[in-house]
Amino acid sequence: MSDETKLRERICLMAKSLYDRGLTHGSTGNISARLDDGQLLVTPTGSSFGFLDPADISLLDAQGHHLSGKKPTKELPLHSAFYGVRQAPTGAVVHLHSHLTVALSLMDNLDPDNVLPPLTPYGLMQLGHVRLLPYFQPGDPAMGDAVAALDPKTSAVILSNHGPVVAGATLDKAVFAMEELEATARLALEAHRGTQRPLTRDQIARLVSAFNIDI
Repeated sequence: MSDETKLRERICLMAKSLYDRGLTHGSTGNISARLDDGQLLVTPTGSSFGFLDPADISLLDAQGHHLSGKKPTKELPLHSAFYGVRQAPTGAVVHLHSHLTVALSLMDNLDPDNVLPPLTPYGLMQLGHVRLLPYFQPGDPAMGDAVAALDPKTSAVILSNHGPVVAGATLDKAVFAMEELEATARLALEAHRGTQRPLTRDQIARLVSAFNIDI
């Protein structure tokens, strides 16, 4: 079995896991993953994570030209921006419309440079500082421009009124980080009902040092 075939199947497996647990719904969300030669596998536009066929996944060359499979997601500029500008190696990008992260993006008085409060070490370890971007119409190429303008250390953003986007070194790491983002959004929303007690600056500094967090 070729590496491309394995990655196609892994995309479908991880996508169905996200769908089955309610992190995405209907035909929302998209995933891309990069092969060793720079080609991209991208979930098709209008497809459901619960019913993906490995053969339907779009194959693009390293310059973004469509080679085979169904038409790729219209959010491709968003994915391409992460591959193009992110400082760390990027093997996959996951974009969802996950309920709790979208709900968090609707709140007023959020810090756009660090939208998730440091409530646990895990959000910081897997995501670093999560940026909040303004609202863009779905498919707007300006989303990619907004990502390209960010600090190249950025691995996760939340699009206001839309959903999160997470990049990772591998497909599994990107998916797991996305799950951590949704879990931290839940904590932030629940803690908002009372008085929050985030990690202290000293605790954060120790985490950064111990786990070599690049923030």
